[in-house]
Amino acid sequence: MSNWQARPARPAEGVGGGNPAAALPQALAPSFALRTRAQPGGERPPSPAKAMAVTMAFFRVCLVVVTAIVNHPLLFPRENTTVPENEEEIIRKMQAHQEKLQLEQLRLEEEVARLAAEKEAEEQVAEEDQQQTEAYNAWDLWSTLCMILFLIIEVWRQDHQDMPLLECPGGDEDELPGLGGAPLRGLALPSKATLSRFYDHCIRAATVDAARTREFVEGFVDDLLEALRSLCNRDTDMEVEDFIGVDSMYENWQADRPLQCRLFVPFTPPEPYRFHPELWCCGRPVTLDRQGYGQVKVGQAGGDALGCICGKTKLGEDMLCLLHGRSTGARPSFEMENLLCARESPYLDAMQVMKWFQTALTRAWHRIAHKYEFDLAFDELDSPGSLKIKFRSGKSMPFNLMPVIQCDDSDLYFVSHLSGEPSVGGPASSTDWLLSFAVYERQFLRMTSKTLPEGACHLSCLQIASFLLSKQRRLTGPSGLGRYHLKTALLHLLLLRRPAAWKAEQLDARLHELLHFLEKSLLEKKLHHFFVGNRKVSEAMGLPEAVRGAEPLNLFRPFVLQRSLYQKTVDSFYEMLKNAPTLIREYSLHVPSDHASLPPKTAL
Repeated sequence: MSNWQARPARPAEGVGGGNPAAALPQALAPSFALRTRAQPGGERPPSPAKAMAVTMAFFRVCLVVVTAIVNHPLLFPRENTTVPENEEEIIRKMQAHQEKLQLEQLRLEEEVARLAAEKEAEEQVAEEDQQQTEAYNAWDLWSTLCMILFLIIEVWRQDHQDMPLLECPGGDEDELPGLGGAPLRGLALPSKATLSRFYDHCIRAATVDAARTREFVEGFVDDLLEALRSLCNRDTDMEVEDFIGVDSMYENWQADRPLQCRLFVPFTPPEPYRFHPELWCCGRPVTLDRQGYGQVKVGQAGGDALGCICGKTKLGEDMLCLLHGRSTGARPSFEMENLLCARESPYLDAMQVMKWFQTALTRAWHRIAHKYEFDLAFDELDSPGSLKIKFRSGKSMPFNLMPVIQCDDSDLYFVSHLSGEPSVGGPASSTDWLLSFAVYERQFLRMTSKTLPEGACHLSCLQIASFLLSKQRRLTGPSGLGRYHLKTALLHLLLLRRPAAWKAEQLDARLHELLHFLEKSLLEKKLHHFFVGNRKVSEAMGLPEAVRGAEPLNLFRPFVLQRSLYQKTVDSFYEMLKNAPTLIREYSLHVPSDHASLPPKTAL
């Protein structure tokens, strides 16, 4: 009992301490002790004073709990007294945040505006493309309609132009259709008597000399080509064939001096190679500047090209092919460049052919030069086949040897250029070869002459026109008009005019008509090739069907592109017409005697 009574004094001191939270365990401890001790022993309950002390302790505990709850900052937050100190900083941060938001808003507005502008631009471009497409479609429609209309007009005009020419009542003043009967500007031909005297005294004398010139040149060329063949190796070199006389000297209308023979020299490759010509009108479509040209492909012939099977069968050692011999089996394989082809190409190169031909002629002349009393030299550097015989008397005789390739089995030949003609449009490549109709032209003139009256004036017209053109070239220089154009115009007139219109007494009328035809062609910038695409040419000529059925070839097409050349040609043509009467009168009174005397061929 003494121990129990002494223990309550400690809680009283705790209560007087003033710390309710700290006194709570001490206040509750006696009550728990009283309960634990009173229950087991059946002792009496504590006194009222003790109970009051316990009650006060419990009240204190409750007061502490209530005070703690009331003073908790989450339930009843007090006004922050530090806000006035941080208000400026918060406002500053809020303003900075607001500015940042405004900048972001401006950026977003600019982005939206840019996207809207791009979308509007795309819509505008799409609309413009649609409008352009509609405009292009409309333009294509109009272009097609205009092209069809032009083609109809062109076909109608050509049909009207190709109608047979009718004799006019005036006889000598009939004109070609399409010119409205307009006279030639600046042309006033002399009288028939003056024109006839000019032809007899000035041009016919040259015809007499032409026969002797041909005879002399042909004899010399035979000897020269024979020497060339003797120097060539038949197994490796090109094989040269006999020459073919072409152009004015062999068509009897040469009028220029000095007289010049033009000879074609066909050549073939060594066995077993062959030339395979390719015409512009037989393959794929070509550009306008390549019309009239072709290519020559070099390739090996088949095993039965000569009807021989020795290339397909292995012959024994005791057997010999009579066509090819033993050398065929041991023939070396040549590179294409050794066959005068272009680099890395199977097509024949015109430049290499010219170099080879010039070298071969030089070697051949050195072999036979001791037999002749004259010198042989190359006349024009740009034409390796242009040669000149120089006599000791100072006179000279030019002639032209041109290497050519025969087109299949026809009389067409591929040449590198037209000798003596103006170069108004050269080939696009060195593998392009010009197709020559010189042999067919000679045959046509020969066949036509048989149907014309005796002493017809067709060649006389061509000679006078060629003479006037030659004199005009010496005065004003070369132009785009050449002798081949004069010849083409005459061939067209021969096909259109009746044979009776070419009588000798109608020389002045036919000459006037020939010049009128040239004027019309120059003004229209169109002169069709006589053979290409001309169905009116007789099939008896033997012209290849691919050439007869081809599109007509315009010889004046370069004038469409070269305007300065065209203007110069037209001016030169009208000046020639203006000077023609004076030249004819002067040469009819004074005939120059400059014919070269031809010495006989002498051999040592």
